Amino acid sequence: MSKILELKNINKTYKGTSETLHILKDLDLVINEGEFVSIIGKSGSGKSTLLNVIGLLDSIDDGEIYIHGEKVDRTNHQKIDLLKNRDIGFVFQFHYLLPEFTALENVMLPALLNNFNDKKNIEEKAKKILDSVGLKERYSHKPNQLSGGEKQRVAIARALINDPKIILADEPTGNLDEETSNEIHNLFRKINRENNQTIIVVTHSRELANITDKRYSVKNGKLFLEN
Repeated sequence: MSKILELKNINKTYKGTSETLHILKDLDLVINEGEFVSIIGKSGSGKSTLLNVIGLLDSIDDGEIYIHGEKVDRTNHQKIDLLKNRDIGFVFQFHYLLPEFTALENVMLPALLNNFNDKKNIEEKAKKILDSVGLKERYSHKPNQLSGGEKQRVAIARALINDPKIILADEPTGNLDEETSNEIHNLFRKINRENNQTIIVVTHSRELANITDKRYSVKNGKLFLEN
């Protein structure tokens, strides 16, 4: 099993008006290809900050990040943008679907940003992904015509359109009821198993954490592997 992500000695601080908060402290993490990993912790523990660091959305003060063995050059912003769009898919607590676009168009958008001239193939691929997440009958529906669970399924489909190496999900069921949350949990497990898709999810949900391959907790700026 090959390493897909490695963090070495990651440090992240935030400077407040009266003090500097040391959020991540010499943090190390290794994720292998195809693993389904959850990160849990109390509010303010730094778990969402860690996910943003992994997704190259947030800078770090010190340390090294490797994706598929390649060190991320934090000074090369063009390369970082490419990595974010090509290698990482994001699913957030709020779906962030564009209200004026249909479900199909929302899924297509990240791929069109890479290659607008390939619209026909991108559309076919987006339909297949929507089919795989149970939305075959919802291509033409706009977000206000979808349930909360359906919107999150569209967001997951959108995250998959560019065949990312890693899916990052930040509290993906935080706004959903228990039944819908379980459906989304099962969908992540299905995607992980069928596609050998690496998934890292930050969650308060013990139910979601319990179906992942590995569970980490964030305490005092460090990661601990749970049994």
